[in-house]
Amino acid sequence: MPNSSIYILGEAVSQGKGIQIHLDIAKLHTRTKIEVPIIIERGKEPGPTILITGGIHGDEINGVEIVRQIVAKGYNKPEKGMVICIPVVNIFGFLNQTRQFPDGRDLNRVFPGSKTGSLASIFAHHLMKEIVPLADYCLDFHTGGANRFNAPQVRINEGDEESLELAKIFGASFIMKSKRREKSYRDSAIKMGKKVLLFEGGKSLDIDKKVTKVGVKGALHIMHHLGVRDFSQEISSKGKKTEPIVVESSKWIRARYSGMFRSSAVLGKFYSKGEVIGSISDPFGFFEKSVKALVNGYVFCVNQAPIVNKGDAIIHMSMEKKEPSKKSEN
Repeated sequence: MPNSSIYILGEAVSQGKGIQIHLDIAKLHTRTKIEVPIIIERGKEPGPTILITGGIHGDEINGVEIVRQIVAKGYNKPEKGMVICIPVVNIFGFLNQTRQFPDGRDLNRVFPGSKTGSLASIFAHHLMKEIVPLADYCLDFHTGGANRFNAPQVRINEGDEESLELAKIFGASFIMKSKRREKSYRDSAIKMGKKVLLFEGGKSLDIDKKVTKVGVKGALHIMHHLGVRDFSQEISSKGKKTEPIVVESSKWIRARYSGMFRSSAVLGKFYSKGEVIGSISDPFGFFEKSVKALVNGYVFCVNQAPIVNKGDAIIHMSMEKKEPSKKSEN
């Protein structure tokens, strides 16, 4: 088979070669050019193309760290196919440690974008036009927003059995069957026929080693499964593999009072309806109210904010019809 080149943003990528290119579509108001590095590695043999992204929200550092480790350890160098890594999609927000683009928009709410729209929309348009069409599979790494700490979880489209199997292979603690949010990156990529796994773990402006380890290992599981590269040694585990918990529906527990919040809920643990999983008190010592599980289910997200207002979402739980056997608990 001839060693044909693939052209990305005008740059040739030959079989068995790697290249770093830049998506350059905007400048700051100071005329400073901001370039988004795109790291491309191509195998010597044909195979699928995997697009790995982090930092669509600029303050979700843990996702950036996962993609960074994949590149730093050379895991992005395939034997077959091609691996495209964009560690920081929203480089603007990353520089300012904020979720949004400089125009104040959430990049993950403007896809597929427009070449004549807002700055965020223009950027989304170029990403969807120049990069995403090359991919067969997309791994998109996120964290929980603000103080919400997510247990490692993979979100997939409802009714997509192939993505469900891929999510199980990824190996995160939870698999969330969630509706696609209109104008999100995941929604737009799926509409283009791509298989998308969206990983969430940890919270914004934070790096958690355990969450990062799950994310990196999950990416290796997927690449190994798709035949991109043999990662048998890296993903081998002596312990018994825990089956992911598939969440069909969930419920947020909201604060019934404003005050100081202390969670006693353990991420990944099953709680029965009525069990105490935290407390809220005033700062003066006049009252302390228990926070109880409203359903039978697993806790997969905890708001770590020390101060909450009445109505704030504080604990996210799956809704289970029956209690699990002891061996199936995390």
